[in-house]
Amino acid sequence: MITNFIENYAKLIVSYPEEISISTNIVDETFTEITIKANSADIGKLIGKNGNMINALKTMANGCKAKDGISYKIQVVSV
Repeated sequence: MITNFIENYAKLIVSYPEEISISTNIVDETFTEITIKANSADIGKLIGKNGNMINALKTMANGCKAKDGISYKIQVVSV
């Protein structure tokens, strides 16, 4: 659920939406790492000024924690 939202949200704000890919790494039953892979030109757009965009995504992920009990860590990397 959260991965689909993050992927769609990321595709809306970047210049190269076709290069966005999301991967998840389930560390254990209560913690999951989500990695957003994007074009290097779009990394700044995903992070945002003073980290506002990535913080908004992290806030959404924390909202999902209340529902399913899983903590999420979100990383943005260049392809």
